[in-house]
Amino acid sequence: MVKEALTERANLIEIAPHLAYPFPIMLPIYKYWQIPYFWAGIKMYDFVAGKQKLKSSYYLSKKKALEKFPMLKKEALKGALVYYDGQHDDARMNIAIAISTARMGGSVANYIEVLELHKSKDENGKEVVSGARVKDRITDKEFNIKAKCIINATGPYTDHIRLMGNKDDQKICQPSQGVHIVLPDYYSPEDMGLLDPDTSDGRVIFFLPWQKVTLAGTTDVACEVTDKPSPSENEIQFILSEVRNYLHQDVDVRRGDVLSAWCGIRPLVMDPNKSDTQSIARNHIIEISENNLITIAGGKWTTYRHMAEETVDKAIDVCNLKTTSGCRTKGLMLDGAHGWSPTLFIRLVQDFGLENEVAKHLASTYGDKAFKVAKLATLTGKRWPVSGKRLHEEFPYLEAEVRYAVREYACRAVDILARRTRLAFCNVHAAEEALPRIIEIMTEELKWSKSRQQAEMEHAKQFLRREMGLDLGAGTSSVPINFTKDEINMYVKRFKSLDYENKGFITVNDLRRYFKKIGERVTEDQLHDILNEVDLNKNAQVDIGEFLQLMSALKSGNVSNSRFAKAVLKSSELDRIPVERSGGGV
Repeated sequence: MVKEALTERANLIEIAPHLAYPFPIMLPIYKYWQIPYFWAGIKMYDFVAGKQKLKSSYYLSKKKALEKFPMLKKEALKGALVYYDGQHDDARMNIAIAISTARMGGSVANYIEVLELHKSKDENGKEVVSGARVKDRITDKEFNIKAKCIINATGPYTDHIRLMGNKDDQKICQPSQGVHIVLPDYYSPEDMGLLDPDTSDGRVIFFLPWQKVTLAGTTDVACEVTDKPSPSENEIQFILSEVRNYLHQDVDVRRGDVLSAWCGIRPLVMDPNKSDTQSIARNHIIEISENNLITIAGGKWTTYRHMAEETVDKAIDVCNLKTTSGCRTKGLMLDGAHGWSPTLFIRLVQDFGLENEVAKHLASTYGDKAFKVAKLATLTGKRWPVSGKRLHEEFPYLEAEVRYAVREYACRAVDILARRTRLAFCNVHAAEEALPRIIEIMTEELKWSKSRQQAEMEHAKQFLRREMGLDLGAGTSSVPINFTKDEINMYVKRFKSLDYENKGFITVNDLRRYFKKIGERVTEDQLHDILNEVDLNKNAQVDIGEFLQLMSALKSGNVSNSRFAKAVLKSSELDRIPVERSGGGV
């Protein structure tokens, strides 16, 4: 399996060099015995790769490791091992494969749902699958498709399609969900990732530079298949906790730094003898049902081409399909790769007056098709850049990419946010800000009605809220602080009344003292819950900024049931001195 994956990895980098490339990953070492242990492992990895090896792995001293990864935890660090793997733009790779298929005569249909499988008798009287009833999810129209052979390659929906063929079939897949989060770029160096193969619960954690931000993950939990998988706050906190374990104490890993969070479903092949998802094999299987439905399940991105080759070979044999040649996909350049070179972006800058960052993005995303995108770019009206209006000022995505995406089967606003650009993944708030303009451009291209525009807006916002983490961590954090000078002074005074040791932040100990002072019984779990509801950074401390944020939310009506806020208000009432005891009055 490893040899196959390494061979396919090398092929992927060859056929799509603009999308896939070698990438170094560091394994920090904190125990001396791990040095020979991990060294032997990665050198065996190099040996198995043979000629397919990307670059040789190597050892870094503690000093060199900290030079490469200065935010790494210094205490007890012995050194680090670095090995090379591949990194790619998975969304664009998927589009490149689809476009390449269409260019070679294949038919590609987007937003088509299978409703049922049709069956008929073959020449021997055997009942076999012979077509499907499908539905266009955009227009809601249904129609039939005839087929000599049907291949079920539907990932997490594998068993859903299999049961259409035979409702008595046993399930062969165990879906598992994995959550990823995105952090600002300063959480990782530009050219190296970090992997921890031994987290607190035995899973693997990583954080990598990706799309000018830092990608961190992942979790691995058995789940049910859903069209709208959502990340949970607990999973986000788990990843942040593991990231904290590997970063220097000077690096404050804050919940507020999470720019986006999402959940994916892995279609793992289930081992019926084991229950935990970590023991499920990641390799693929090909199943032939009694009615000739061919199912390919499991596997991973790296080996997609080999999986397809094996599956089609099986289909030719099982369904008696005629062929004119053997498989030709190995070494076949994907869309955009033919005229690409590492310096292609320079021509984009010179020919179209694009910004350097934008030109590099277009070249590394579209390859030699970047010129087609650049031709759609509008003039900026500035001296520089001459052309190329951005969708969002923080990211290199152009308005022209929306128009180009429509020509590449993009049908909905969500397609642009998440499946053509990576804006929703890089920063969910930036995606929300860019959404109205995206809908405007798609309306110009696709002639959408007012009702369709409204539907797209609602659909995209729901996607960002439920599937990209926009709702998580919301509440007080989204409310602007809006106080007068006197109000700020009043709330600062209240903050200091709870901050018993004048530390600059409030902790559980402060709350414990406060509730004891007023004679109210509160359990330890309740204390932590009260603190956690306003602790935006999730560092077990409430600083003055978080405190003012909550008070502002309370004042504006965005928060009405905060137990922390009620404690603050009660504290202010207790601190008031009655007139008759103040020494004043008449």
